[in-house]
Amino acid sequence: MAKTISEVTVKTVATLMVSGAKKLYAEAEEFLDKAIKEKGPTAAVGFPETAFFLPLANALLGLETKTLSDAKKILSTSKTLLANVPSDENKWDTFLKDGLNSGVAAILAEELICAMRYLCGKEPQDGCSGFLPDTLLRSLGIQLVDGRMSGIAVVLGKAKDSAAAVDIVRDLQKRNILTLVGGNVEGVSIVDQLKDGGLHMGLESYVVPFGRDTISIVYVLNFAIRAALTYGGIKAGNAKACVDYVRERVPAFVLLLGGVDDIKAATGAGALAAGVPIITDLDLPEIKTTGVCAHEECLVKEFDHKKIVQKAVEARGIKIKITQIPIPVPCSAAFEGERVRKENTFVQFGGKYSPAFEYLKMRKMDEIEDGKVDVIGPEIDSIQEGSNVPLGIVIEVAGRKMTQDYEPILERQIHKFLNYAMGIFHMGQRDMNWMRISKETKKAGFKIRHFGDLLAAKFHDEYGAIVDKVHVKLITDEKEVKRLLPGARRAYAARDERLAGMTDESVDTFYSCSLCQSFAPDHVCVVSPERLGLCGAYSWLDAKAAHEITPTGGNQPIKKGKVTDAIKGIWEGINTFVHGASHQRVSQMSIYSLIDSPMTSCGCFECIVAIVPEANGVMVVNREYAGETPAGMKFTTLANMVGGGNQTPGFLGVGRLYIVSKKFISAEDGLKRIVWMPKELKEALGDKLKKRCEEIGVPDLLEKIADETVATESVGLVQYLEKVNHPALSMPPLM
Repeated sequence: MAKTISEVTVKTVATLMVSGAKKLYAEAEEFLDKAIKEKGPTAAVGFPETAFFLPLANALLGLETKTLSDAKKILSTSKTLLANVPSDENKWDTFLKDGLNSGVAAILAEELICAMRYLCGKEPQDGCSGFLPDTLLRSLGIQLVDGRMSGIAVVLGKAKDSAAAVDIVRDLQKRNILTLVGGNVEGVSIVDQLKDGGLHMGLESYVVPFGRDTISIVYVLNFAIRAALTYGGIKAGNAKACVDYVRERVPAFVLLLGGVDDIKAATGAGALAAGVPIITDLDLPEIKTTGVCAHEECLVKEFDHKKIVQKAVEARGIKIKITQIPIPVPCSAAFEGERVRKENTFVQFGGKYSPAFEYLKMRKMDEIEDGKVDVIGPEIDSIQEGSNVPLGIVIEVAGRKMTQDYEPILERQIHKFLNYAMGIFHMGQRDMNWMRISKETKKAGFKIRHFGDLLAAKFHDEYGAIVDKVHVKLITDEKEVKRLLPGARRAYAARDERLAGMTDESVDTFYSCSLCQSFAPDHVCVVSPERLGLCGAYSWLDAKAAHEITPTGGNQPIKKGKVTDAIKGIWEGINTFVHGASHQRVSQMSIYSLIDSPMTSCGCFECIVAIVPEANGVMVVNREYAGETPAGMKFTTLANMVGGGNQTPGFLGVGRLYIVSKKFISAEDGLKRIVWMPKELKEALGDKLKKRCEEIGVPDLLEKIADETVATESVGLVQYLEKVNHPALSMPPLM
């Protein structure tokens, strides 16, 4: 390590780190002793909705902490990492080593303290998330790898005032950075500053409060370390590999604001030890050295709140793509999930309140004028507050590489792009859309024509490889909306018919998707016309379009080549591609089989299919379901088995619409093998499932598939299946 700061200043920081770690260890030890006396050594301790016990202890030490008695092992290890307060004779490298070791001891103690708080009903704190569950990690994973989310910021402490706090978080939102806020300085928390500043917090806004004290930052650190276990396929206890993964693949940093004490210093040392750099507005000595974080910047300072986010982005090496869009409000993916409540609405369009639709169609190059936006009907200035207004969005695009197959793909982006604008709410698609403009956004100068400016800019930005010209028509005249609506509906129906006719046999090329390799390096998704990506976000046409847009990107064409097993879906070309793309980890992949060489999974899957041997069938569980399953494992535990790029016979990660595909585990007889799925999933797929059941000749199959209201364990499940005479019981053995 190259020495870049004086020994005296590092000694000061290291002294705080060691002192804070010892205090945290003592607090954890006292808390544990008290808990054992009051609740007994066998009392269960842990966090909700995770398969990783106490994740930091699990990842770094390989410990499966289930009871208070088990927790003693954590403290035993933590104690060995505590150093003495540095003396004047210590050298610089020793200061840093002692500080980092103490940091590890500190975060292990903090994790145990927070787990015992849960045991005692003291977590989560009021208005804060507390522990971040495994399902959240998986749902955010795809956003990190597809670029919607640029990174993760942990803002700890307080800003100089509420306005500065809001400015900092708005700057992070504009850069599509997930912002986790917490901690306090002298009793003032940035959580409350943001509330006072009127900033909406919630996952949909990319701003999540995790707790009001310093110790709560451990929720963020154990969230990050689980990425190594979930996506990287790293085994618990391999501390170096876990930290390397976080350092290189999890784009996270800490903003330390307003003040520091020994507890914050020790916690910060734990963040550094996990590979997460710290950027602060405090006059602390900077630490710049190699081998700790992804870049040499470990602890850097920036006093100007208007520059601190940019300094953090540079220090962490986060690449951010920001397009300047000519609209009067901020625009980024951070606002994609924002809701505009009725009381905050200036005007709304569509839904059940007025006719509305959105339709994108291809034109010839000489038929449209690029960048033109027409508003046909009243503009927002002539609309009364609280009105329900019709709206037709007609987008005409032209491009040398544009084809009709891309129309529905681009049309689906309208939902995402409009939601990027602050204060704009969009839901649905086609002629079932619903939009709102907030009072605040209208006051900022937003007009209906700005929908067109936003859409034209984003289509050029993200689809420039196939889109050369964009013309947007925004129709608010009710008669004109109703006149155009039947034509749009005819186009929707024609598309559905064309897409529905595509089969795996009708093409000679499938597509890969390796977007998630940034998390699961050996995973390869193979997308076919009848099997969408396991994240549910990429169909065959989407992947085809993505390849046209970025020929060297993560979606590559795969020639199927010679078929070696048509039933299981094994082709020589697919195997050759997958073997290379998985870094020689996977030599054979079956597209249609659950049992023989199934496709790998990264962790972003919407659902998991798992064999239930007692029922001679399979269960399907979606990530939203948090309860028990007949497999004896919750979704999070199953996900730990399936994810990380592993090929796990009998278990499969899938997109939910694959369940209603004719190719769904067709090698094992498909839909008739499903014996259990959560009620919510059955209802979500309702009409599509019913149609498939009729197609396979078992129209009452949906009623015969059990859910959690019937049974959550195998004995009760089999009894129910026998009662309703489920077809799986009389089918050939699965194994």
